[in-house]
Amino acid sequence: MIKVNENFLKMQDSYLFSTIAKKVAKYQEENPDKKIIKLGIGDVTRPIVPKVLEQMHDAVDEVGKSESFRGYGPEQGYEFIRKAIVENDYKKRGINIELDEVFVSDGAKCDCGNIVDLFGTNNKVAITDPVYPVYLDTNIMTGRTGKYDEETGKYEGIIYLPCTAENNFIPELPKEVPDMIYLCFPNNPTGTVLKKEELAKWVKYAKENKSIILFDSAYEAFISEEDVPHSIYEIEGAKEVAIEFRSFSKTAGFTGIRCAYTVVPKELKAYTEDGGEIGLNRLWNRRQCTKFNGVSYITQKGAEAVYSKEGQEEIKENIKYYMENAKIIREGLEEVGITYYGGINSPYVWLKVPNNMKSWDFFDLLLEKANVVGTPGVGFGPSGEGYFRLTAFGNRENTEEAMRRIKNTLQF
Repeated sequence: MIKVNENFLKMQDSYLFSTIAKKVAKYQEENPDKKIIKLGIGDVTRPIVPKVLEQMHDAVDEVGKSESFRGYGPEQGYEFIRKAIVENDYKKRGINIELDEVFVSDGAKCDCGNIVDLFGTNNKVAITDPVYPVYLDTNIMTGRTGKYDEETGKYEGIIYLPCTAENNFIPELPKEVPDMIYLCFPNNPTGTVLKKEELAKWVKYAKENKSIILFDSAYEAFISEEDVPHSIYEIEGAKEVAIEFRSFSKTAGFTGIRCAYTVVPKELKAYTEDGGEIGLNRLWNRRQCTKFNGVSYITQKGAEAVYSKEGQEEIKENIKYYMENAKIIREGLEEVGITYYGGINSPYVWLKVPNNMKSWDFFDLLLEKANVVGTPGVGFGPSGEGYFRLTAFGNRENTEEAMRRIKNTLQF
């Protein structure tokens, strides 16, 4: 008799954004005349920039000729894109990363989920709360948690690191030592950041406790303040304790094209049950060679163009556009006296729900009264209750109209 992986049965019924989509679809069906503006899911709206398109078109022509056709590529990524990553994302910041420490993939979400393959199921996991759902969900699926507690909104066996206004969204070092520590900065969903001195505390903590930091820096391109690190490897010693995830999705609009990369330094070690050291770079390479066939040549050529002079100029214009949207959202919330966070180094604005409303009640209010969709904070974890996320990834017209509607709705 075939058995199911019963860890899946611990999962909540629906993924956060699937629940939102169903609620919106139901409302739209019942109100077909309403124009709904979506500032919920963090999907980009600006088109792929010309330099990237040009290089992808050239790559299409290449694979259409017998003399330049390409089949399977290296599972780790072509050397040209890995070299561009090393030179531009690391060496320019004074960070020494080698080509064989970079692994190109089809998305940071995929890598954040797949990385758990490397670690034993008895490892203790710590996540910031609220948090991007994939970190928690993939560890539930692989058996690192106990049951879900309806009253607390937490899973047994997980160390929750609250990030709220009360602690300035800076997670405290846990007393119970975790083996795996998930950090995402600039943060999704709160839009907040860690300064270098705060991040250095986590690197020191991980070294002292032989823990590993899984650092998601998918939004580093939106950082505008000088003392905010773009990479965890800006911190001395981080290569011994951290894996970093990067993405072209929000930086270059690749949400539909799919390209990202993960850095696994060769200094990074984990341990066997008897205390033996194992290099994780070798294990991740083995995992990728077995379970992944690489990103398409056309996509990787497009990603390479992101680092060209023209590509950088064009992409910075897109980032500037989104951050202007964030400013519009922030200013609109200020006009009606709503407390918010983020939107400075990140395209997300995290607002405090007014009048002590619950997050999902506020979602319903905006959907039904303003016809605007955001993301309930509690969907990111129990510490997200009473908060709400708006994204700056909409187009300008919709962002401005959404804020007009929200301001009219929130004139309490």
